[in-house]
Amino acid sequence: MIGISSCLCGINCKYNGKSNLNPIFLELLNKGLAVPICPEQLGGLTTPRVPAEIKKDFKGNLQVVTKNSINVTKEYELGAKRALDILKALNITKVILRRRSPSCGYGEIYDGTFTGTVIEGNGVTVDLFLKNGIEVITDDDYIKSLDK
Repeated sequence: MIGISSCLCGINCKYNGKSNLNPIFLELLNKGLAVPICPEQLGGLTTPRVPAEIKKDFKGNLQVVTKNSINVTKEYELGAKRALDILKALNITKVILRRRSPSCGYGEIYDGTFTGTVIEGNGVTVDLFLKNGIEVITDDDYIKSLDK
């Protein structure tokens, strides 16, 4: 069993109310091999919602802030904790997550300027998963691994 970003399975949970449906991931779900998670919804955020990105505050601390300057760091942290609790309850130790998201981004995230600029870094959920021994791979890396 593997954890997977809900949006990859066609669940309309992205900030814009849409999904990132990919038939490969939907098939994993339909075969009972994957458990969908959306940390942002688990943290109490609505769908649709104002886009958010990770940026540093004046003290250098990382925060998740919406495009209209609302700090949603607590919601992202709560969602990450709840997602981790689900994975632990189901003994899931590996997840496939959507790249660049402020929750699920692994290795790359948007830079907090809302210009589409990508920087090195991890989303809030990815950081928590890695600290708790959960293996994380991006949707792109999973698809590339199928071609080998």
